[in-house]
Amino acid sequence: MSLETLVKLSNKYGSDASCVIAGGGNTSFKDEKFLYVKPSGIALATIQKDDFVALDRSILRKVFTETFSGDEKIREEEVKNFIASSVAPTSCGRPSVEAPLHELMDFAYVVHLHPVLVNGLMCSADAEKVCKTLFPASLYIPYTDPGYVLAVAVAGAVKKYVAENNCQPSLIFLQNHGVFAGANSEEEMIALYDKVFSTLEEAYAKANIATSFVPEKADGETVRMFAPKLRTLLGTENADGTLDRKFVIPAGIFTPAEGALTPDHIVYAKSYAFTKDAPCKDCINAFAAEKGYKPVVVNLPGKGVFCAGNTMKEAEVAVEIAMNGAQIVALASAFGGVRFLNDRERSFIENWEVESYRKNALAKKNTGRLAGKVAVVTGAAQGFGYGIAEELAREDAIVVIADMNMEGAQSAADTIRAAYPASCAFAVAVNVSNEESVAAMVQSVAEKCGGIDLFVANAGVVRAGSVKEMTLKDWEFVTDINYNGYFLCVKHVASLMSAETADGGDWLDIVQVNSKSGLQGSNRNGAYAGGKFGGIGLTQSFALELVADRIKVNSVCPGNFFDGPLWSNPEKGLFVQYLKSGKVPGAKTVEDVKKFYESKIPMNRGCFPKDVAKAIIYSVEQKYETGQAIPVTGGQVMLK
Repeated sequence: MSLETLVKLSNKYGSDASCVIAGGGNTSFKDEKFLYVKPSGIALATIQKDDFVALDRSILRKVFTETFSGDEKIREEEVKNFIASSVAPTSCGRPSVEAPLHELMDFAYVVHLHPVLVNGLMCSADAEKVCKTLFPASLYIPYTDPGYVLAVAVAGAVKKYVAENNCQPSLIFLQNHGVFAGANSEEEMIALYDKVFSTLEEAYAKANIATSFVPEKADGETVRMFAPKLRTLLGTENADGTLDRKFVIPAGIFTPAEGALTPDHIVYAKSYAFTKDAPCKDCINAFAAEKGYKPVVVNLPGKGVFCAGNTMKEAEVAVEIAMNGAQIVALASAFGGVRFLNDRERSFIENWEVESYRKNALAKKNTGRLAGKVAVVTGAAQGFGYGIAEELAREDAIVVIADMNMEGAQSAADTIRAAYPASCAFAVAVNVSNEESVAAMVQSVAEKCGGIDLFVANAGVVRAGSVKEMTLKDWEFVTDINYNGYFLCVKHVASLMSAETADGGDWLDIVQVNSKSGLQGSNRNGAYAGGKFGGIGLTQSFALELVADRIKVNSVCPGNFFDGPLWSNPEKGLFVQYLKSGKVPGAKTVEDVKKFYESKIPMNRGCFPKDVAKAIIYSVEQKYETGQAIPVTGGQVMLK
């Protein structure tokens, strides 16, 4: 018996979405002196040995088995102080509010889960009767407000059970709140839960109720129409009049629960979903006035369910909760129909400080300059684009790595996400010169997080060479990506963004990564310079049109990024191309070409991605600039 075994059990069940919701659940291990219990705010799926909080069992026993009996009224604050005093000096973290229940069960290991199969029974009208039939040796606890009051109620029930049965209950079922299981070994615990699951699966099969739940996917047009719109409609209004948009994720087509089922449902998805064929500002505000909050779950009947959050993680959890609730309602039909929490029960959870703490622990507030924004960067698998994406992630943007090289994009996203977890970085495939590919990219982003706040059109290519020798194929290759690709991206991104701004909110941004070659001609590089000059014309034209949609469009014009693959690739880099084309008179080596270009820059160095990222962020934060071409050239090219 050991903490290592507890970690294995915790990770096993915590990684199974059918056993826990919102990373919840609780586990513990006892030795003679300490109870080691999972603290609030840490997920079972990833918890490790050092994460558990050690509580002095003698203090817990004194509080819950000697000082208070099962039917006494106690002051929660007093008990919280006792719990805090039991924490060993070497431990950190806040003990779970369910720690007393773990002490009350006289087993080495206790695992409290919220399996959907169990809650299908526990949230049903006939829960007590069916529980006694299917699990006659278990202890059933009618709904009691969670926390220390529940611990005292269970203490009395356990005391009575032991007196009547001369043994401890290994299973304690809580109405609308899952199940506690106690065992003295890993094998016993697994066998116990396996028996619970197989018994319930048999009962559902007998009632002809499916235990799987896979909702139909919402169609692409519905997602593009409503996900960005809901980002704004569900947004949080600040005292200064600004609005923080939500992240919105389409969960599929199904009917969400009509009320609250468990404490977790209330904490992470509120008590009620909003149902309307076509959501609007007035009807969302009317819902908020009645319920006291804007909805987290929005149901468009027959079209899809959309779930919102202040962060991507919150929105993902809301999806999990909404689907879990719908499945529980279906399962509960096997046992007399669903039993929702009543008004008093809901009110307790909504105002319970402990649950607020748990939710806040899950959703850590991001404070970067781009926190709450979705930023898509094309051509970001490597080079300049990757560097820009990394800098945006550093400022807490949700970063989308869009690139033709999907393997490279995925690797880049993994690297950025590991370094900047708040970025939630993910990859999408795109060929910016192919309209179907661009449309699919925009669709993917809408399905993942609801919309786009900042689009960085960075993807670009170069084919250097004399106008006397360049082939039409090379010319069109450069133009298709650098010029036509910019148009195609703006076409589809602007459609999504305009749905997002239709009901107000802050400006959204499109920023083209242009070049100093878009501000002055480039010898033996006409295809590239021509496309970039044209790109600035597109920026100005798009800016004039899209200002009506509260979309700003700007270009940043970097100098040369000598350290990136565009310049330094030993086979296809510009240093090699320029050497071969004779663009630098007298140059005999790649190093000669590099020194030549460095000498042209007053600041004596090439441009870095962080230089460009700062200009991009400036474009976002400056609310009174659109249609601009901002040089980032170290003084090499200046505006006239």
